[in-house]
Amino acid sequence: MMASGYNAKEEDGHPAGVTVHGVGGPVTVKNKKPDNTAFKQQRLPAWQPILTAGTVLPAFFVIGLIFIPIGIGLFVTSKNIKEFEIDYTGVDMSSPCFNCSQNYIWNSTTPCTCSVPFTLDQPFENNVFMYYGLSNFYQNHRRYVKSRDDSQLNGDLSSLKNPSKECEPYRTSNDKPIAPCGAIANSLFNDTLGLYYIDPNGSRTAIPLVRKGIAWWTDKHVKFRNPGGNDNLTVAFQATTKPVNWRKPVYELDPSDSDNNGFINEDFIVWMRTAALPTFRKLYRIIQKKPNNLSPTLPLGQYVLDVTYNYPVRSFEGRKRMILSTISWMGGKNPFLGIAYITVGSVCFFLGIVLLVIHHKYGNRNNSADIPH
Repeated sequence: MMASGYNAKEEDGHPAGVTVHGVGGPVTVKNKKPDNTAFKQQRLPAWQPILTAGTVLPAFFVIGLIFIPIGIGLFVTSKNIKEFEIDYTGVDMSSPCFNCSQNYIWNSTTPCTCSVPFTLDQPFENNVFMYYGLSNFYQNHRRYVKSRDDSQLNGDLSSLKNPSKECEPYRTSNDKPIAPCGAIANSLFNDTLGLYYIDPNGSRTAIPLVRKGIAWWTDKHVKFRNPGGNDNLTVAFQATTKPVNWRKPVYELDPSDSDNNGFINEDFIVWMRTAALPTFRKLYRIIQKKPNNLSPTLPLGQYVLDVTYNYPVRSFEGRKRMILSTISWMGGKNPFLGIAYITVGSVCFFLGIVLLVIHHKYGNRNNSADIPH
């Protein structure tokens, strides 16, 4: 009975190897050619579109006809969103906050207050969102973004007493662990803003500002938790100390509301979600429209912004501002998205017309040249 040396590579036309007789005996040299298979020889079935005038031109026109109306709708919606912004940094000597901006420093024991009057030329309907804005503040710096301990913020007891080394140099203070640790928490925005409406008779009416519901649900209920084991936050944080630039410990951020105190304080949670650009805004308060009330949430007229100036920005040439804004189904005021859709749709529609003219002018000439006489 004869033995057969069958090999798939030989069947495909490629020998399995070449045998060379050397001094020490026969040596098999492997063939470096790829296998004769459909995959390695790139013979797999594929689909390649044939671009013709009948397929390309309709595609350009369809994209243009779809994108332009969407862009117009987005732009008009953004245009209808009302927004008012006022700078209260106090750079100019005529500014009511000039003295506060010049004299205030971190950990100042004497609060500095100022009042900034302004006028709303149009009423604000529905819920109004109040933001604070900062400029020239680089929250996107790599070391700044990493300077936090997510396990500590999630209520882990071991991380509470022994924070991550990423928090350096804001990890410990006076041989006690800092809670919350890190540069992000240490630079928490702590200006206090109050809004008042000036009645025609000159009296001031306080605008109620809602401080809850400003943070993301997942942040509030998943990422941030107070240390477990004790409902008394003073006892839970007793082995820790406050951040260097804070005026009070974390368990005194909102002592009147246990659901908004400690690590789950919504002002703190909003600040800990770092911004991508050096000029940004963060939600501060919500002015809710009263149910069954046909009057505007903020009627046009005179207002006063009362500021407790706690956050110095002159050291890094920053600016501070307060923004009032309504929202729509697409969020806040952002005309860029509508402009982008209109631009892309217009360019596609214009290219479709240009290509249609070229095809109409030169297409028949090319076809007639291919016909033999």
